[in-house]
Amino acid sequence: MVPRLRGSGRRAGDRRAPTRTLPDPPPPPGQAFFPARLRLGTRRPRHVEARRLEDRRRPAGPDVVPDGGRFLERSFTNAAGTRSYKLYVPSGYTGREEVPLVVMLHGCTQNPDDFAAGTRMNALAEERTFLVAYPQQGGGDNMQKCWNWFKEADQGRGRGEPSIIAGITCEVLGEYNVAPDRVYVAGMSAGGAMAAIMGSAYPDLYAAVGVHSGLAPGAARDLPSAFSAMNGGMGLGGTAPASVPLTDASGRSVPVIVFHGDRDGTVHPRNAEAVITYYKASGLDGKSAAPIKVRQGQVPDGYSYTRATHLDADGRPVVEHWTVRGLGHAWSGGGRRGSYTDLKGPDASAEMARFFDAHRLRT
Repeated sequence: MVPRLRGSGRRAGDRRAPTRTLPDPPPPPGQAFFPARLRLGTRRPRHVEARRLEDRRRPAGPDVVPDGGRFLERSFTNAAGTRSYKLYVPSGYTGREEVPLVVMLHGCTQNPDDFAAGTRMNALAEERTFLVAYPQQGGGDNMQKCWNWFKEADQGRGRGEPSIIAGITCEVLGEYNVAPDRVYVAGMSAGGAMAAIMGSAYPDLYAAVGVHSGLAPGAARDLPSAFSAMNGGMGLGGTAPASVPLTDASGRSVPVIVFHGDRDGTVHPRNAEAVITYYKASGLDGKSAAPIKVRQGQVPDGYSYTRATHLDADGRPVVEHWTVRGLGHAWSGGGRRGSYTDLKGPDASAEMARFFDAHRLRT
């Protein structure tokens, strides 16, 4: 069952499915604040091709808008506030057949164009025919354009920033011919932390989650605990608010794929383990996981990595943990034109798309 939310921001001239009516969530908390010293995604990592937005030209080219595709500017408003977002519609979308939707949450200082260039997710969408939505955090809601993952008021279902992101998701789901069992969310850094929250808060909306260099839901409740969690200290894998549902109506815990570099100096790699622990513990039945399958790999002329696949009690792969040796705080295998990417790592976008394609929402 897909939650119903309502928002504004429709654009004319698109091929869309019939519009659905969606109710609003509760009102939001106050405006968030994230000081410069706690900027996720703005610290220059070592051994990484990482460039600040102001040091280069605005991203353009096929990594952002492949030939034939459309990158639409839209906005969404509910009681929690307003956010703009961009929607990539591939040339293969006709509106006659259901397609998947991937929601991508950028890191601090980034924007949809930059994140699309860095992840090259639009190129994958053009190749495989799925929609990609990029919600945008503005400077008025966070001075560094970070998603406010560390604020308790922005961590629960039906309120704050999660309600806005879910509202954007449902707006696209309602206006385009999206398969309701093939909706996914992924993010980098602060966006990765918020993606983890979205999977926890809305397991009846997202079929799987991708977390790159992020943190577990409940890892922080304020600035001091955010510092601690990012540095690998106390507070990792904190307990989510009791109001947050951890499984969907069928009792299914949300599958998750996690990427993290072992040289990440911004978000300690221990946070990847905390995300894995959180999602493995979220099932209502308390079943223990089957043995973990571990694979070692090497990118030609790049980094080595370990991929650990966790199975559920029925032997199905539900968690993937990629540890990339030598990778700092950057998107693994990302595009050259985006900020905070490292071309020497395995292709995180392609692996997330593969993982997502293997999972459907059970109703």
